[in-house]
Formats: sequence, C-alpha cells, structure tokens
Amino acid sequence: MVARADKVTDPGIVAGLLLARRGQAYFSRKVTELRDDQLAEPSLLPGWTRAHVVAHVGLNARALTRLTQWAATGVETPMYASAEERDREIELAATLPVRAIRTLSDHAAVHLTVEWRDLKAEAWRHEVRTAQGRLVPVSETVWMRTREVWLHAVDLDNGGRLDDFPPELVDALLLDLVTVWRRRGAGLDLALTPTDRDWTIAVSDDARTVATGTAVQLVAWGAGRVRAGSSGGVRVGHRPAPPAPPWL
Repeated sequence: MVARADKVTDPGIVAGLLLARRGQAYFSRKVTELRDDQLAEPSLLPGWTRAHVVAHVGLNARALTRLTQWAATGVETPMYASAEERDREIELAATLPVRAIRTLSDHAAVHLTVEWRDLKAEAWRHEVRTAQGRLVPVSETVWMRTREVWLHAVDLDNGGRLDDFPPELVDALLLDLVTVWRRRGAGLDLALTPTDRDWTIAVSDDARTVATGTAVQLVAWGAGRVRAGSSGGVRVGHRPAPPAPPWL
C-alpha cells in the first residue's frame, strides 16, 4: 500500500506541520510517562489537574478538526458552540476514566493530522473563524495546534521544559507574544530583547521599556509559565520584570 502524503505544497505550511507533529509526539510522550494515578495530580495550570490538560489538548484537536473540515467543505463548523460550552466540555472530559482520557487525546490528534493531510492545497487559504472571532486562513490552525501541544507538555509538570523546544519554535513564540499584544491595541510600551539572539522585537514603535533575558526565559515569562511572584530571570533595567501582559 502506498503511504498517503500531505497535499499541501506551500513550504511554510509544510514546515509548520512538521513542527506541530513534533510537538504532538513530545506531548504524547510526556502523557505516556505518567502513571494513571498521576493524572489526578495538579498540573502547572491553576485549578487544573493533569487530566484537565490532557482532556483539553484532545478537545482542542477536535475543535481544530472542525475548522479544517469547514475549509474543506465550505460548511461552517465553529470550534465551539460557546466559551461556556468549551469550559463545560473540558470539565466533563477531565472526569472520564483515565483510559478514556488517554484515548480521547490520541484519537483526536490522529483525526486532526489526517484532516490536515487530506486538505487540498488550494483549500489551505480558505478562511475560518477562531474561538476569539478572528477570520484567519485555515493554515493558522497549524500554529494554533503547535502552541497547544508544546506548551501544555510543559504544563503537565513531569519533566517537560521550554529548554527542550526547537530554536525556531522559541523564536516563533516570541513573535506570537508580540503579535497578540499588538493586536489588542493597548499601545503597550514594551520591547523584548533576547540576550542569546541579535535582534529586538517591540510591541510599539516607540517602546522604551525593554525586557531582557534569554529567548526561553522571555517566552516563559510572556506565556505565564514562571512561578508566581517570579520573573523567571527576565529583567527590565536592573530590576526583575513585573508580570507580563495577558497573552492567550
């Protein structure tokens, strides 16, 4: 039998799919390393157990599959009926038997990658609507999934580290932080200067507040993955940085 391959040929999307699938493999490995009883233990996300994280990542794959099917068929299929329904679905899924939670996560991930694989090259430009109401090309779902699987692998709190992330992912996350902050139009006076890169990225053109740290430290700080009350090594001038602006 001949293996079926992705129909997309755009090199940027092809590279993005590879990074998303690497992230899925990383997340799945961290889940597999957990004993069943450990899923009931707290994750790094306030109020969520590890079961919540695994269930959420599985349900996120289902939601992105709906957007991919929308692009393929032209039939509008929203990610979620509502934000409240999304939250209820996660809470319910987190109470399922552990075997069912693991199955949800695995099967939903496979379904999403199959839908991506079979999406025609021209359909990747079709617009869909995110849960926040933004109209984006369906190719955006690849990055949306990439963020989910890599960061939530760390949130499981069983050895996943941002230091494990590929450099191109770290750079993309820094760009995403600034892009989201800009989109909110708050005129945020902030620039990020990673000390292990040779560039600076600013939220506003006249930003005077410069946060410095390694690229990984800046991502952890900006994404809210630092210990409460800590800047994670990020500094503004000679002082530890204050809490980062909200991101997602």
